[in-house]
Amino acid sequence: MFLMIGIWGSRARKGRAAYLFFFYTLLGSLFMLLAILTIAFETGTTDYQVLLTTTWSESRQIFLWVAFFASFAVKVPMVPFHIWLPEAHVEAPTAGSVMLAGVLLKLGTYGFIRFSIPLFPEASAYFTPFMFTMSVVAIVYTSLTTLRQGDLKKIIAYSSVAHMGFVTLGLFTGNVVGLEGAMMIMLSHGWVSSALFLCVGVLYDRYHTRLVKYYQGLTQAMPLFAIVFTFFSMANLGFPGTSSFAGEFMSLAGAFEANVTVAILAAIGTVLGAAYSVWLCNRVLFGPLQTEVLSGYSDLVRREAAVFAPLIFMTLWMGIYPEVFLQPMHLSILYLCA
Repeated sequence: MFLMIGIWGSRARKGRAAYLFFFYTLLGSLFMLLAILTIAFETGTTDYQVLLTTTWSESRQIFLWVAFFASFAVKVPMVPFHIWLPEAHVEAPTAGSVMLAGVLLKLGTYGFIRFSIPLFPEASAYFTPFMFTMSVVAIVYTSLTTLRQGDLKKIIAYSSVAHMGFVTLGLFTGNVVGLEGAMMIMLSHGWVSSALFLCVGVLYDRYHTRLVKYYQGLTQAMPLFAIVFTFFSMANLGFPGTSSFAGEFMSLAGAFEANVTVAILAAIGTVLGAAYSVWLCNRVLFGPLQTEVLSGYSDLVRREAAVFAPLIFMTLWMGIYPEVFLQPMHLSILYLCA
């Protein structure tokens, strides 16, 4: 990703964005490395199955949990460790943004599921109020920040931070519904956010700008694109029948069971998500066509339609029949609990 942003980035600030991404990741990972070395010296092994049966003192669990958290929080990213993400998304090429949104952001939440919660359960319970607070702040703050952005990529990047806030919220609810909801959002975000960045790439290829103010009335010039963009914008806000709805509903349901106040505050993010998604569609797709800027360009071609088709299918499949994805999650959670 460092090379993709730094070499194939699209603007003059690509070098700064690449180094910002690299140093944030490196600094967080150093703490995790220290924790792994501590585990190796104290237990004599780094075998995961052995470590699951290892008993740590509460103070040692807290130390190790914080060290792992430093790495995972940067990768998610959680507020205030999210500064690198909008820069990286804006400067990265379309393929880089898709990789960031579809794959890289899930490494942090995967780390919480795979390492922090099962290896350090007492510390995870101890830091649950802290994680709830961080998640709610991420959801509300970045949703409000999304509303004031003028760059298409920054809008989607900040909305990604908000959605990952729902993931961390669900992970630490301490119940099966919240945990499965978090994993559903992780999967859904990979389809929806990646598709939105591809939509931005389609526009940038034709008009060579990502500023919202230059777009208006695209339904008249690109009707097929308008349908695809509207579909994924609705999925991004958690419209019923899409994959995001299933995940966010379960995450909020788990949060409601754990802490009603936290669930109510987090639910504000769904309202704000609807606000920035609908407003973005309205600004880009509707109104009079700016013929001096947007005329003379083609709608989606077959290659682009072929890229969007499987993403649309997966988004609808997860939203209409989520049980196919929830069943293996049941088994994995039983394994973690065992």
